[in-house]
Amino acid sequence: MNETVSGNPILVEVTRGSLVESRHSGAIAIAIADAQGHLLLGLGDVGRPVFPRSAVKALQAIPLVESGAADAFGLGEDELAVACASHSGDAVHLEAVRSLLAKAGLDESDLACGAHWPVSEAATRELIRAGRRPQAIHNNCSGKHAGMLATAVYLGLDPRGYERPDHPLQVMIARIISETCGVELERARIGIDGCSVPTWALPLGALAQGFARLGTGEGLSPERARAGQRLVQACFASPVLVAGEERFDTIVLRDLAPSAFVKGGAEGVHCAALPELGLGIALKIDDGAKRAAELALSEVLAALLPQARPVLAKQLAGEVLNWRSISVGRVAASAELERAVGTLNEPRSHVRGQLAGDV
Repeated sequence: MNETVSGNPILVEVTRGSLVESRHSGAIAIAIADAQGHLLLGLGDVGRPVFPRSAVKALQAIPLVESGAADAFGLGEDELAVACASHSGDAVHLEAVRSLLAKAGLDESDLACGAHWPVSEAATRELIRAGRRPQAIHNNCSGKHAGMLATAVYLGLDPRGYERPDHPLQVMIARIISETCGVELERARIGIDGCSVPTWALPLGALAQGFARLGTGEGLSPERARAGQRLVQACFASPVLVAGEERFDTIVLRDLAPSAFVKGGAEGVHCAALPELGLGIALKIDDGAKRAAELALSEVLAALLPQARPVLAKQLAGEVLNWRSISVGRVAASAELERAVGTLNEPRSHVRGQLAGDV
C-alpha cells in the first residue's frame, strides 16, 4: 500500500503533463445503518479522531426542529436549509438568514460567528463596489448561528454566549452528535471552529455511522429521526441555500436527491448519507485539500449510485486548466482509491441490514 507518514494511503494524485505533481493522502469510512455501526469500507485510519467542522451542520441543527422551535417560529424549507448551510453569501442566502432571525425576534447583531468576505466572488465584488465591509451575516456559517440562536430563544435560554462550549445549547448539541454517531465525545478533543462554536473530534467510522443514521433514521428516537429527515428534505428542496450555484454540495443535492445528501467541512472533510442504501460516508484528506475531498467523494458516489456518474462528470474528469483555459493536467483517483471503490461496483440493493462480514 502506498502510505504517507500519517499511515493513510494516497487517495488522489494531481498530474501535470506526464508527471504526478501532487499527492493527497487520507481516509474514507462507509458505514452501514445498523445498531452495531458496522463498516462496509474502511480505507486508511478510520479510527483516528478528526474535527468534522461544517460537515455536521445538519446534526447541529437537529435541536432547532426537535425542540419545536422550527414549528413555533413557522420556519420554511429555505430557513431550515440555510441553518444547515455553508453558504456563499449571495442575496438569496442573506434573505433566508435574516428571515430566520426575524421570526425568532432577533437580528444580525446577535450573530457571534464573526465576519469574512462572501464565498461568492460576485457578492464580494458587489460589497467592494458599494464601499462596504463584510458583516457577520456574510459568514458562511451565519445560517447555522441563526438556527442556534432561534433554538436558544425558544427554549428560554440566554442567547448571549450561545456559542460557548459550556452554554446549555452547545451541551445539547454535543449530546446529540454523541448519540447519533454512537461515540463518547472526549473533553480533551474539543476545538473551536472558525465561526467560534465548538467542534468535537470523533473517528471517521463514527461520523459515517452518524450520517447513515441521519439518512435512514435507524438507531435514533422517533423524534430525532423525524427531525433529521425534515432537515435533509429541506436541503433537498432548497439545495442552493446549502452552498451556492456551481458548488459541489448544491450540485449533488439538486441532481441526486433523494439518493444522496452531502455536506462538506473545512480542512478536507466531507460526509454523505445515502438513505436508499442505508449507508453513511465520511472522509478526511490529510492536507485539508478541498479538491481532493470532492474528487474522492465523487468516485465513491459514482461507484455506489449509477446515476451519479453523469451528474458528477465534470468533477470526475478532474481537468486542470491554466489561465488560458488550456488543459494541463488532471486531479484523479489513485490506484489505491480505484481498487477500493472497485469493490463497491456490484449492485447495492442488498446492503441495508447486511453485516460488513457478509459483503
